[in-house]
Formats: sequence, structure tokens, C-alpha cells
Amino acid sequence: MGVSKTASFSDYQNELSILFKALSHPARVAIIEYLLKVDKCICGDIVHELPLAQPTISQHLKELKNARIIKGTIEGTAICYCIDTDTLKKFEDYFSMISNKLKLKCC
Repeated sequence: MGVSKTASFSDYQNELSILFKALSHPARVAIIEYLLKVDKCICGDIVHELPLAQPTISQHLKELKNARIIKGTIEGTAICYCIDTDTLKKFEDYFSMISNKLKLKCC
């Protein structure tokens, strides 16, 4: 979507599209699943879990962090990542709204 076109949509729609775009790569979905499984991790842990090079994983982590899907804290020389629960709530609210609207309609 071009930069000029985003102004035609609500802030909420633009925010959700950023979140979904950040999750549009299978490696990022795998990273989220891993973080949900371990609750918190260091980048090196993910490198051992996924079949990707460390720089590639770092780039995917950067995309997830920029979208605020994950957050990281520095612990010594490492960065520990975890799911941002505020953003997770946005996903939950959005899919709950869809589910509730679908229950009202029947095709």
C-alpha cells in the first residue's frame, strides 16, 4: 500500500495492517510460537531453534519489535525478548469483534 493511500484509512486500520504485515512471514510466526513456549528468551536461543542464520533472525526480531509485537530488555550483553501483551490484546480484541459479528450473520 502506498504511503499516500494510508491516509484514506483509519488509524486503527493502519495499525492493524502494520501488525499483520509483521506476522506475514513464517519465520516471524515461528519466533512468536517459540516465545510463547519459553515465555522469554535471548536471541541466541532462537538461532538454535530455527533453521536460519543469526543475522536473519535478528532482522525478523527487528521487524516484530518495530511493530511492537515483541519487546526486548538488555541483560548484560544479550537482549531478552518476550511478547508485548498490550499488542496481543489488540489481536484478541480484533478477532473477538470478527467472531461476534459472524455469530450474528448466517449465510
